[in-house]
Amino acid sequence: MTIYSHSRLASFEKCPKQFEYRYIQELPAEREGIEAFMGKRVHEVLERLYEFAGQGMIPSLPQVIFRYHAFWDEHYDDKRVQVVRKGTPVSHYRNLGVRCLEYYYRRYHPFDQDETLGVEEEVKFDLDGNGDYAMRGVIDRIVRGEDGAIEIHDYKTGRYMPSQKELNNDRQLALYQLGLRDQYGHDSEYRLVWHYLQRHEFRTSTRSNDQLDALREQTIGVINEIEAASAYPVQRNRLCDWCEYKDRCHAEHP
Repeated sequence: MTIYSHSRLASFEKCPKQFEYRYIQELPAEREGIEAFMGKRVHEVLERLYEFAGQGMIPSLPQVIFRYHAFWDEHYDDKRVQVVRKGTPVSHYRNLGVRCLEYYYRRYHPFDQDETLGVEEEVKFDLDGNGDYAMRGVIDRIVRGEDGAIEIHDYKTGRYMPSQKELNNDRQLALYQLGLRDQYGHDSEYRLVWHYLQRHEFRTSTRSNDQLDALREQTIGVINEIEAASAYPVQRNRLCDWCEYKDRCHAEHP
């Protein structure tokens, strides 16, 4: 049985050909955009930060930045990681990650404003109650807020920040809310939280039970569409230059 995720659904919606390469043919990624690479390193550091904070050992900001650079050097491969924006040096993105971490550290130190319930927590659930529409996801951080609400936090290292209307219709974190309700209660208050680290801002949103029911049905519909697909056409979009299969796709579909 196929287990779906928000990323899997979004890949099909964005470009069925990318979906085919990634999930049907299971081809290894040929490249990685440096923005995604930088984002992974920031996520790794924030995960480690909260693990240490949970043990009462809060690292200093220089220690956090040192760990970021260590992760960068450990994983960076100039043959695989690509800078799409011509003329922009690698150092720009490396320093951008530093600024994201500096902002977050200074804003939330000593990291005791709320209770961390999970970091990089995997959640598994199904949409129909019968196991026919299985879902999974990994939540950056699960929190119990000061008011008792269960918060689902997501870190964003890109510059783009959606409008509040877009966030109120965001699928990813709302799906995670569906997945957490069995653990933390269907009647608990939930809050969805996005940290836009480049912009030094955060945004929140909530979902009603009716909205979650509608999301469940909409997502089942997307899965049914994927399961019924027999062709996976290329769908050109503004993110093509960042696609890990760009070279293969252009060779096959010039």
